[in-house]
Order: sequence, then C-alpha cells, then structure tokens
Amino acid sequence: MQSSIKSVGTYVPDGVLTNFDLEKMVETSDTWIRERTGIKERRIAAPTQTTTDLAVAAAQSALGAAGLRPEDTDLIVLGTSTPDSFFPSGASLVQQQLGAHGPAFDVQAACTGFLYAISIADRFVSSGQARQALVIGAETLTKIINFKDRGTCVVFGDGAGAVVLGPAVNGGGIKSCVLHSDGSGGDLIYVAPGEPGPEGRGHAEIRMDGRKVFRFATQILAEVTLEALAKAGVPLESVRLIVPHQANARIIEAAAKKLGVAPGVMANNIAWYGNTSSASIPLALKDAVVDNRLQPGDHLVLVGFGSGLTWGACVIEWEGAPAGGA
Repeated sequence: MQSSIKSVGTYVPDGVLTNFDLEKMVETSDTWIRERTGIKERRIAAPTQTTTDLAVAAAQSALGAAGLRPEDTDLIVLGTSTPDSFFPSGASLVQQQLGAHGPAFDVQAACTGFLYAISIADRFVSSGQARQALVIGAETLTKIINFKDRGTCVVFGDGAGAVVLGPAVNGGGIKSCVLHSDGSGGDLIYVAPGEPGPEGRGHAEIRMDGRKVFRFATQILAEVTLEALAKAGVPLESVRLIVPHQANARIIEAAAKKLGVAPGVMANNIAWYGNTSSASIPLALKDAVVDNRLQPGDHLVLVGFGSGLTWGACVIEWEGAPAGGA
C-alpha cells in the first residue's frame, strides 16, 4: 500500500513585515533584499501567537479542505525548529487541541523537517499503522531573529503548512523518499545564544554563513532530486512540478539550471513569505494547488535542505487533493 496526500492546508499570521519596514530597522534596502533573495515581504507572528497556534490552524485548514474529521486522525508528525517548549512536544499540543488520537511527536531537521516528517508518516500509512495522518511544518522564526543582523533578519518569516496523508486509491501517491544528513556542516546554519542584554542572558538567534549555504544548496537540490527520481523509477522529463524549500529565489533558479528544467517547473512563492523553514514546502505546495498547477497523474518532487546539514526529496504521483488556508 502507498500513501497519498488527501488535502493541503496552510496558515500565515496577519502581521506583514515588508522590505521597506526593514529599511527603517537595519542597514539594508528593498532593492538589496529583492536582488539577493527574491523576498518582498514576510509574515510575522503576533507576540501572543505560538508555533502550536500556527500548526493547529494549518491542520484545521487541511482537514477542513477535505471534509475530514480530526478525531479520525491517528498520527501527527510536526516538523519544527521553534517549538513552544522542549516538552511536551508541539505535536502533542496540536493533538490535544484538535481532539485527535494516536502517536504524536515532533521532528527536528530544520528546513528539511517537513520532508523528514512526511517520510515518517508515509511509512506509518503504507504499513497500515495509520489511516489518517497529519504532517505539519510550522515555525515562528522571527522570535529567534536578531533584527540588527541584516544577513538573517531579511530572510526569515513565520507560517505553517499541513497535509493529510491516507492510503492511495488510484495507484498514485508517494513513490519514493530519500533523506540525508551531514553533521560536519552543522556550523553553516545554527542557533546560538544572543548577546547578553540588561537582564543578563540574551535571546537565542539564528546565525548563518550565507555564501557557503548557497553553494551547498544549489548543488544538493539537483542531486537529491535526481536520486529520488531514480529510486521511484520516474524520469525527470515526466515531472510536472518541483516544490523546493523556499530559502532563496537565486538558489531555486540555480537548481533549475543544474537540472535543465524550465524555471516554471519550480514552485516559487518566497516573495510573499520569506524563508519559513519547515513550513515553506507545504506553503508553496498549497499555492501551486490553488493555481491549478497539478492534475491527477502528474508527478511532482518535494525537495529541501537545511541545518544539520540535512537534505531530502520525495517523489509523488498526484492523485488530486483540495487545498485551503490563509
């Protein structure tokens, strides 16, 4: 048995931080940001909003889009790097608020978290251990941003996306998933304690070597896409859509060139959300579904990379799924 995406849902906070807003906060410009990242604006969670809040809203959106009941969900896997607390897990909090059942746990693989989560859930569903699984990617990254560091504060945003996985019915669904990690590159993207403030201890903040990450990402996105396609037995020419992690528009464009595919094959919505880490792939997938870029029988690839270093890809034969969300 294979698992298949039954619906897609998203949620993004109401708060919007534009490039022009950032011009007033740090030494940067709208032109500089757009030319180097492709980002125009990003969503910002309210001070009272938590990662769990975003995850619950995205999960409700996915369930509602397909008319599915939370109480029939028997597995929740949440990919996040910004949980509300070390424990309990964000997935457990989501489960409680939804009224779902079965195992619920978090996966921490940074921006590859959604792919790690969907790969795990696929094994539960394909083995019959779960019938209706929620896979969520949710982040409140702006809570760990140093808004004096223009190398990171212009990049990241907040948001959440979710899919419901269930048994495939038309022979489609997930054809392959490949996952990798190389801890020797862990110092390229990491979270470190911030500078001590008036109260003594600083807030944690993201630090990144942008140039090295760029070189790694442009190479690995193409390589792991081809690896997953070979494992699935699907030729690149048969792929209708590639949904990459939305880290940087230039990375997406460079990966398209390495693969030799038209730019239109690559989903790209980073302009409106920025880099939302584990939420970026489901956010981009939802927009693609709403824009009718997928039809039943089409092949698509979900592919990403992140801190760890981690990377991975999943090949899916689309069976058709509704989408909802803000």
